[in-house]
Amino acid sequence: MSIRRSTRSRRAVAAVALAAAVALAAVGCGTDDGGGKTNEGGSSPSSAPSKSPEEDKDAKQEDTAAGENVDPNVKLAQVNGRDGLILVVNEVKRDSGGFVTVSGVIKNDGDGIRSGGQWAGSESVIVAKNPNSVAGATLVDKVGKKRYYILRDTDGRCLCTTGLTAIQPGKSVSVFMQFPAPPETSTEVDFTLPTFATASLKISG
Repeated sequence: MSIRRSTRSRRAVAAVALAAAVALAAVGCGTDDGGGKTNEGGSSPSSAPSKSPEEDKDAKQEDTAAGENVDPNVKLAQVNGRDGLILVVNEVKRDSGGFVTVSGVIKNDGDGIRSGGQWAGSESVIVAKNPNSVAGATLVDKVGKKRYYILRDTDGRCLCTTGLTAIQPGKSVSVFMQFPAPPETSTEVDFTLPTFATASLKISG
């Protein structure tokens, strides 16, 4: 009799454990809703799809390396900014994952130290998450009549260069920005970074 009770107890414990595992799996399958943020300029927001923590981690590792193998001798565009700053765009590449990566260099030809606080844009939530960054950059597809904003991860951090706290006079820093890719029929876009003039860029790849 005790053997039967012991067997039944083990079965009951196993059933409870299985039910708990199913419940946890159901919770883990929930999606991280982006919340439908509204971007400045009145156009529809462009955001990255929700990712699992592992996918998010992999994406950040890839984004850290973005713009690293860019030829600095290639100059697609050069535009002036405030206080002696110059932006040189070296590459605008369409990636297979549905992104467009803009890579370039910001040069400080002025006589004072410059920071990136002016390039994060005017959207308060984005500025708070991405201080001293180039998160305020946009692409405009004039053919499709659509504005594209920099991609963000599920925590609201931009897929772009951050930590631009001190650019010394005579020095330059490499920057990159990733956007959703316009349709393949659109091969030219207008690129804007706050405080710099607008540049017309051709997309490669």
